[in-house]
Amino acid sequence: MIVLGPTSTVQDGTRKHVMSTSYSSPPSSTTVAAPVPQFKRVRIDRAADNIARQIREEISQGRLKPGAKLPAERALAAELGVSRNTLREAVRSLEQAGLVQLRKGVHGGIFVREDNSGFLALGLLDLYRLGGVTPRQLIEAHIWIMPVLVREAWRLATPEDIAQLERNIDAAEQAAANGEFEKKFLLNHEFHRKLGRMTGNPIMAVLVDGMMQVLVEFIVRIGPQDNAYILTSRRRFMAQFTRGDTEAAAREMTQSLQNFLDNYFPA
Repeated sequence: MIVLGPTSTVQDGTRKHVMSTSYSSPPSSTTVAAPVPQFKRVRIDRAADNIARQIREEISQGRLKPGAKLPAERALAAELGVSRNTLREAVRSLEQAGLVQLRKGVHGGIFVREDNSGFLALGLLDLYRLGGVTPRQLIEAHIWIMPVLVREAWRLATPEDIAQLERNIDAAEQAAANGEFEKKFLLNHEFHRKLGRMTGNPIMAVLVDGMMQVLVEFIVRIGPQDNAYILTSRRRFMAQFTRGDTEAAAREMTQSLQNFLDNYFPA
């Protein structure tokens, strides 16, 4: 027999009435273990979280499309039945997540972002800053994906793509000759970003961009190391890549990354 009776609890300053439950088993000649009920703690969402979830749902369902403008702040707050401060809190969380952006001026307002890929790369950078990933792990991951990256970049490469890679190496060599270390290593990392974009896959492009952002911050922090081998390796890579030998090109880039790993993180 189940006996229900009203009880009251106070949560967040509000008195709520819930039903208390007690259990008693009917008489039985055989003792059988009664099933143990499993309850989960009741979660009462904050209003700002509820608003953010509604806007996310509208975006995911396609009712709010990239570039769309949300209703004016005053009107939207009234429609939701919340204060403007509560609405602003929800919008700030969505802005930090890269889903919306705030624009000022006569034509300003709250807009759904058309491209938030940069926030994914920044998320990887934040993960590194919090100690969630290490530069070594990122380089290892880069080595693992290199064969696919090179193959797909070559498959879709245009003459202008090839020319841009060549110009990047030229500029890096000039920076090295001028003793401009920071410019040289930034160009070296931009070479990887360009390859990522050439795959035509935004996930690959974002992943490589995020890796490069972490490595740039790491190298700036610890200072220059001897990496003269990189530019020579780049020239060999371009010769292999241009003639379509993607396996040799991937091996060249993989070895260059391995040298980088051994140089900065000696065993």
